Amino acid sequence: MKLIHSGKVRDVYEDDGDIILVASDRVSVYDVILPTPIPDKGKVLTQLSLWWFEQLTDIVPNHVISATDVPAEFEGRAVRCKALKMVQVECIARGYLAGLGLKEYERDQAVSGIALPEGLLEGSRLPEPIFTPTTKAPLGEHDEFITFADVMNQEGADVAESLKRITLDVYKRGAEIARERGVVIADTKLEFGWDADGVLTLGDEVLTSDSSRFWPLDEWQPGRPQFAFDKQFVRDWAAGTGWDKKAPAPEVPQDVVDVTRARYIEAYERITGRSW
Repeated sequence: MKLIHSGKVRDVYEDDGDIILVASDRVSVYDVILPTPIPDKGKVLTQLSLWWFEQLTDIVPNHVISATDVPAEFEGRAVRCKALKMVQVECIARGYLAGLGLKEYERDQAVSGIALPEGLLEGSRLPEPIFTPTTKAPLGEHDEFITFADVMNQEGADVAESLKRITLDVYKRGAEIARERGVVIADTKLEFGWDADGVLTLGDEVLTSDSSRFWPLDEWQPGRPQFAFDKQFVRDWAAGTGWDKKAPAPEVPQDVVDVTRARYIEAYERITGRSW
């Protein structure tokens, strides 16, 4: 195998024309990789992605070839995938107001150029899910919001329409399934690429605790920060340390590691109905 890319969380290898996508236990906040891993995180993300890919096959083809035909040292946290030519857009769907979307709304009463009603609060459910794409920034740089018109200019109108439609369809399906299991999916980020036959294909990960915001439905309450089943707990810890959000990041205390690991696992168990 040949290592062709090492990202914030995933390592990408080439093997006989296929891609081996390996999820590590690394965690990043504010686009900086923290020095302390979260045990089992890579396996949880991989297994949750695989479960979701199965739920979405009627909406969009995905890149998975095999979850078992991978090197033994990566067992449980790697997937053999089709090689894709990636679309250079981060495709984000938002059903609730949080994170950078909240900041955009507070400044402009809009997100990615989409006007929203007055009076929304942190955690508010939007009238309908919206497509809020961003740039795909290199490691260490920040993604920036772009408008749908920007995506059309970059990718063409037909491709942009497909990206928007599929992103929102995936989000709506995922949010409906998760809600039935007591989990709010506030937002999610998807990545797409073209396979060897020119088919637009869902790649990377899907509806995981790293690519989405997960909240317990029974505790959801607009107007305050939400309890999070994702890395928000680590973000909140990091924000309270006085760290300047630049590398190198501080070591993560063991109690923060333990809570974060437990939240990743709880999200997996609630959504899939499987024990970890």
